Amino acid sequence: MVVDPMNLNQVILAEGNKQMNSINQIKSKNSYRNPKILAEIAIFTALSTVLSIFTIWHMPQGGSVTLVSMLPLLLLAQYRGPKIGIFAGVVYGFVQLAILPEVFYPTQVLLDYPLAFGCIGLAGFFRNKPIIGAIVAVTGRFIMHLISGAIFFAEYAPIGVSPWIYSSIYNGSYLFVELVLICFGLTVLQSGRILKTHIWR
Repeated sequence: MVVDPMNLNQVILAEGNKQMNSINQIKSKNSYRNPKILAEIAIFTALSTVLSIFTIWHMPQGGSVTLVSMLPLLLLAQYRGPKIGIFAGVVYGFVQLAILPEVFYPTQVLLDYPLAFGCIGLAGFFRNKPIIGAIVAVTGRFIMHLISGAIFFAEYAPIGVSPWIYSSIYNGSYLFVELVLICFGLTVLQSGRILKTHIWR
């Protein structure tokens, strides 16, 4: 059998390019297969989980003001971008579901946990504007809880009060305080040279 050396070289080059592309994808800073990214997601999720244990006050039907538990994930989103940020937020949502489950309906669980906390990753769209990123992220989480509260917890609304109004007041009361604390924390961190260099550059 006659082997065409030119064709063989092309096959070898193509295979080599394929392997290089695969390696580059693994090393890409936004690749889920990057061990460094996975380690960062695990670390920042753990930090947020620890901070969530320190509760300033807890609402009667779920929700609480914590010691800026969303802040680590906000920083991760602003550093790595929205894709990684949203993924980490969803992971954190499932962790919260395991630690403090408030389970009534499948759709309610989806709204109150993975979707609500996944919204934290929206801060990644505002890398150079951390305060705006925090506002957008918390607003996204508020919308998820608002929908869940109005649909699945309407019975708790006082007589004559729209479930949507009740849900907005209920969820807005603790999330607004949480947002204020987060913005204060971001303001303090903005003065740090390391964060300015690696995140808000």
